Amino acid sequence: MYLIVCLVIVFGSVIGGYMMHHGDLGVLWQPNEVVIIVGSGIGAFLLSNPFPYVKKAASSLKIFFKSGTPYKKEAYVELLLFQFNIYKFVKAKGVLEIESHIENPYESDFFNKYPGFVADHHAVDFFCDYFRLLTMGIDNPYVLDDMMSAELDAHHDDDHVVSGSIVTLGDSFPALGIVAAVLGVITTMGSISEPPEILGGLIGAALVGTFLGILLCYGMVGPAGNYMGKYFGEKSKYMECIKVGILAHCQGNAPAVSVEFARKVIPAYVMPSFKEMEEAFDNAG
Repeated sequence: MYLIVCLVIVFGSVIGGYMMHHGDLGVLWQPNEVVIIVGSGIGAFLLSNPFPYVKKAASSLKIFFKSGTPYKKEAYVELLLFQFNIYKFVKAKGVLEIESHIENPYESDFFNKYPGFVADHHAVDFFCDYFRLLTMGIDNPYVLDDMMSAELDAHHDDDHVVSGSIVTLGDSFPALGIVAAVLGVITTMGSISEPPEILGGLIGAALVGTFLGILLCYGMVGPAGNYMGKYFGEKSKYMECIKVGILAHCQGNAPAVSVEFARKVIPAYVMPSFKEMEEAFDNAG
C-alpha cells in the first residue's frame, strides 16, 4: 500500500501537471522507448553485479510492500524483554544451563515465548552464536566486541552493495534516456522530408526517452535505492541492540542494567522509555 501511494503521488503529479498544460497523453505512450531504457538498464545492472547480489536485490523488493520500519516499538520491547529474562536466567543458574536452548532455539520453550524475535532468523543465529562462545569460556567483552563488530560490518557491507546497486541503476537511466532520444532523432532524420506536423510528432516521441529516463531516476528507482539503504540501516540497529546487551552482560552488569545499555542504542522514534520497560518486566513476572 505504501509503495502504491508513493508511486501515485509521483506519477500523478507529473501526469497531472502535464495535462494542466493541455498535453496529449498519447504522445507519452512510447513502448519502444520503455524497451530501450528499462531493458538496457536491467542488462547493465546484471552486468555490474555478481549473481548472489542480483538474487538478494530481487528478494529485497518485498520490503517495498511493507510500510514504515522493519521494527516497531513493540518489537524492541520484546527483544529487550527477551534479553532481560535470558540474562536473569544465566545469572541465576549459570551460562551452561542455557546451552540446550541456544543449540535448538526454534524448539526452545524459552525462545518461543518471543515469537517476533524468533521469526528473525538472522537475529536468533547471531545471539545464539555468541552465547555459544560464552558457554565455551570466551567471555572477554573486548574480544567479543571485535568479533561482533566485524560480523555486523560484513553484513552491513553486503546490504550496502545491494542498495547502492539500485541507486546506481537509477543514476544510469538519464543517460539511457538520452540513448533512446538519440535513436529517436536518428529515426526522425529518415523522415526529414515530411511536413512539420509529422516531424514535430517524431521529435516529441524521441524526447519522451529523455523524459522517461529522468523520471525513472529521480522519481522512482533512485529513491527506491535510498529507501532500501535506510531500511537495511534500521535492521542493523536491531542487531546493534543485541550486541550491546551481550557485551554489557559479559561485563558483569545486572540484567536490568545490561538491558538499559541495549535500550540506549535503539532509534529515538521507536525507543521504549525506561518506565515502559519497567512495566514490561513487572508484567512478565
